[in-house]
Amino acid sequence: MFSGKKMFFSFLVVVFLVLMAGTSFAEKDTLIVANAFDAKTLDPILTYDLASSNVKMAVYDRLVVWDEKTGGVKPGLAEKWEQLDATNYKFYLRKGVKFHNGETLKASDVKFSLERALGPQGGSVYAFLSSIKTVEVLDDYTFVIKLKAPYTPMLTALSITPGSIVNEKAVKEAGDSYGMNPVGTGAFKFVSWNKGDKITLVRFDDYWGEKPKFKNLIIRTIVEPVARVVELETGAVDIAYYIKPIDMNRVIENPKLTLLRKTDFSTHYCGFNFLRPPLDNPKVREAIWAALDTAAMQKAIDRGVGSLPTSQFPPNQKYFDRSLKPHVQDIEKAKRLLKEAGVENLKLEYWTDEDYARLATATMVQAQLEEVGITVEMKVFEWGAFMEGLKQKKQDLYSMSWTCPPDPDFSLAPVLHSKMIGGTNRSNVNDPELDAMIDKGAQMPDGPEREALYHKIQDRIVNVLRPS
Repeated sequence: MFSGKKMFFSFLVVVFLVLMAGTSFAEKDTLIVANAFDAKTLDPILTYDLASSNVKMAVYDRLVVWDEKTGGVKPGLAEKWEQLDATNYKFYLRKGVKFHNGETLKASDVKFSLERALGPQGGSVYAFLSSIKTVEVLDDYTFVIKLKAPYTPMLTALSITPGSIVNEKAVKEAGDSYGMNPVGTGAFKFVSWNKGDKITLVRFDDYWGEKPKFKNLIIRTIVEPVARVVELETGAVDIAYYIKPIDMNRVIENPKLTLLRKTDFSTHYCGFNFLRPPLDNPKVREAIWAALDTAAMQKAIDRGVGSLPTSQFPPNQKYFDRSLKPHVQDIEKAKRLLKEAGVENLKLEYWTDEDYARLATATMVQAQLEEVGITVEMKVFEWGAFMEGLKQKKQDLYSMSWTCPPDPDFSLAPVLHSKMIGGTNRSNVNDPELDAMIDKGAQMPDGPEREALYHKIQDRIVNVLRPS
């Protein structure tokens, strides 16, 4: 995406949509949910994609739970905690919590889970928990998390799926196959997984918290957006995620269906791979950025749902800078910059998965870049293959989205910090000044000074590291 000069980043902020059938779930023995993608793995440290996370939230618990009403966290597996000083937190586990394999939750499982996430396998989620230095077990139900440095969103980081607590015995017994055989303490227990079709879970009757009203939970993979709506209309599924704007009126006009809308902390974007020449040339990146009409993309694809972003942050993110202006297309500038860069007859590959919005984005990018003499070949992948392919760093351009917890550090560190190259920094961003600013912001207490720094970071991304 950028390396200290200019960058290209086309954002499309979307509204997270959940659609529910009118059936009373309390009367059902089985709840069937339609998801747009299949999970990649159910090992919490191997990926942070939404399809996998949706399932993990049912299978695993975390030490704390994000509280949407207060904007903070509330007790989860940890019934209480205290901050001893700037870098030490003491936690007290609930007693009697059972894993799905019958093992009792102990502080040793917490230590194993968090330190495992910080090891070689946890590259995709490392940014979320990288502030942790060690986990010191005091007894079976008490432990201290020691940080490398003060980290303001530490508790929030523990509330998301990379902080899920696994059973040490189960992980070691399953070995490399653990991602297909997860064991947590969550409300639902894993039963089976037919790849590309469905994941079956069953209510965990020894769950420590409030138990679900229904016994079975089936998460089906239905990639085609219209097919998800049709399955709702026929009653084949009870809930469908990610209803596309083009299908919203169909849902709204159906008295048997209910549309639930909520602004998500999610941004859709189009990114560069800065390791692929000539995208390592700032003028080429700026030319591509100038050639695109992101306002037209947002209007055509999202049909008035969500908004055109002006920043790395979604507009409901803390410290979002509302003074930033949206990008404007400039075809002549694009042509001039390509000429200055000495680039002619440029051919690029654009990678995307099968998601409607990303396919539509790729199609519009392809058409708009053709106007300035750039030929774009689209390559469409199944979700798992797409995610794996991006790790190989062979794409030129690609479509992706990022959904994060509401602290601004999570909009930045995972996708823009150089320590996440090879993980969620899929554009291989390496900008030392930005790294330093991100690190500083993560350590600062909330308040006007932290807000000023994040406004400065957004300004750097918009006006220095990407063309304006």
